[in-house]
Amino acid sequence: MSENIKVPTMAELMAAGKQPEVLFWVGCAGSFDDRAKKITKAFVKLLNKAKVDFAVLGTEESCTGDPAKRSGNEFLFQMQAVTNIEVINAYEIKKIVTTCPHCFNTLKNEYPELGGSYQVLHHTQFLQTLIKEGKLSVEGGSYKGKKITFHDPCYLGRANDVYEAPRAVLKKLEAELVEMRSCKQRGLCCGAGGAQMFKEPEEGNKDVNIERTEQALETQPDIIAAGCPFCNTMLTDGVKVKEKEDRIQVLDVAELLNDVVDL
Repeated sequence: MSENIKVPTMAELMAAGKQPEVLFWVGCAGSFDDRAKKITKAFVKLLNKAKVDFAVLGTEESCTGDPAKRSGNEFLFQMQAVTNIEVINAYEIKKIVTTCPHCFNTLKNEYPELGGSYQVLHHTQFLQTLIKEGKLSVEGGSYKGKKITFHDPCYLGRANDVYEAPRAVLKKLEAELVEMRSCKQRGLCCGAGGAQMFKEPEEGNKDVNIERTEQALETQPDIIAAGCPFCNTMLTDGVKVKEKEDRIQVLDVAELLNDVVDL
């Protein structure tokens, strides 16, 4: 990464005889998608600001296997998962944090039966803890008084009952948090899950991401906040279709927080 962002790898730390407190699982989107890379950078900056002892796997990290499993290829999923588990276990990693709810869900709930049991946290949970512990000092800053609506990612919310962590972080921005009519346990999918991200949608009256974007726009937000790179893409596309991109931003919780955190 450019901008002189410090990102140590597990291999480097192991060679130096060190064991980090936490592994940051970057995920495919956060590694390769240009938009999601910005989320990765924002989160890494927050980890550095909070002086968190962390590392990434770098080239040793492979896809968790979520898209393969959700689209029905259990064999490919298990191949990918076992490869990752061997790497993680070799480094004796106990705690993992990730910015992707798909990775979060797979690592947390699918890996244990294949021999990979870890404490797995979504980045909004980890950020909430860092704020509580006083490791990140938050000022309202540029988002004070802005209207923000949060979209619950399926694999964070309904699949794992994580609703309060992202909202608790957003409330620290001193913004006005407005809920969509379908939120929390009744949240609506953005349309990307189940490997739908990688294919054209089936024929119908309306694409799911348009329906969800319309619900977000009903709240008349300045910002649509997301906690998932896939959701971010789908909602950004929806905002573009509605020709509102000049007025409404779609930003990850980490990006919003990084803008207002004091060093």
